[in-house]
Amino acid sequence: MHDHQMESIGTLKGLAVVRRKTVMASPRPKSPRPAVTARKDEKEESFWEKIGTLGRKKRIKEVQEVQEEGKYAIDSPGSPTAPDLPPEEYTLEENEERSMIEPRSFEEPKLKELIAVLIEWINDELADQRIIVKDIEEDLYDGQVLQKLLEKLTGEKLDVPEVTQSEEGQKQKLGIVLAATNRVLSLPRWSQQKWSVESVHSKNIVAILHLLVALARHFRAPVRLPENVAVGVVVVQKKDGSLSHRTVLEEITSTYDDLGMRCERDAFDTLFDHAPDKLQVVKKSLVTFVNKHLNKVNLEVLDLDTQFHDGVYLTLLMGLLEGFFVPLYSFHLTPQDFDQKVHNVNFAFELMQDIGLAKPKARPEDIVNLDLKSTLRVLYNLFTKYKNMS
Repeated sequence: MHDHQMESIGTLKGLAVVRRKTVMASPRPKSPRPAVTARKDEKEESFWEKIGTLGRKKRIKEVQEVQEEGKYAIDSPGSPTAPDLPPEEYTLEENEERSMIEPRSFEEPKLKELIAVLIEWINDELADQRIIVKDIEEDLYDGQVLQKLLEKLTGEKLDVPEVTQSEEGQKQKLGIVLAATNRVLSLPRWSQQKWSVESVHSKNIVAILHLLVALARHFRAPVRLPENVAVGVVVVQKKDGSLSHRTVLEEITSTYDDLGMRCERDAFDTLFDHAPDKLQVVKKSLVTFVNKHLNKVNLEVLDLDTQFHDGVYLTLLMGLLEGFFVPLYSFHLTPQDFDQKVHNVNFAFELMQDIGLAKPKARPEDIVNLDLKSTLRVLYNLFTKYKNMS
């Protein structure tokens, strides 16, 4: 009986709500006090609106703090402290700095293009994982997508928690991801980085762009980054208890070729671009050359594209060509990760220089990343010197 009464009350309330909405929708309300009814509806609407936007307000509060400081610093010739913002909004310690892009820089076509290209690249890399990035700041700050991107690019799994909601957990995870990124990029710990846990987690778009551009260049992303992208950055600093500001021009990209580095075009560029049939002939000749020597130790290469990327065959080949034994402790015979492969290739490059060859134009990372053109350049350099050797 009690349940039946509750259902009846619920039904009556539902009818009352429907009736009230019908009255409001009518061009000629029959209620003798329409103004009072309207105020009640407005109160209810305001309440639900607050509930609906609570999460969003919390999410953007941190960004708004920095943006308000920077915006006022740009617009005001005097003190950069906005009078309508309470002191507790400023969390800078003495001599601490915080930066943000000038709002007008967001309208620069080159910056818009750079962001669009990077988003498209990330989405292409992570398409098989059903990850879609729409906003660089909102989607990358917690380290989740950055982790997946780095794992995809390196082929190595990171030992980090899969999902974490707390700010402390996010920063801890982001720290692991950025430390791994710096190792991959061969950046020393003590160098002045253009990104950090704090800057990325606070959604500093300049830091995030620097990080993504570095990854795209390092891994030879198949995209063309717009050149000479620079943005105005407002740097706010707390000094002697008050905020001061300065504006600097931050360069995000410079001038690069298709591989992300300056180099002159050579015969291999022409082969790749205009003579794929001749390219196959060159590859066949190089396979014959390396196998003539590797066969002496019962090794054989079938695919130049993949079998030199870990540096093992390249190192052994150098010993065979010059007639010396390479100590096994000098390189990783069965490399397990990206860093060990880079070590092997770099060691082989050092051997080449020790015997008088010029330093290879390719980077060790290019070889490890299966960049065929770089691999062919290195092998052709050896072929030129040792082609007549039996």
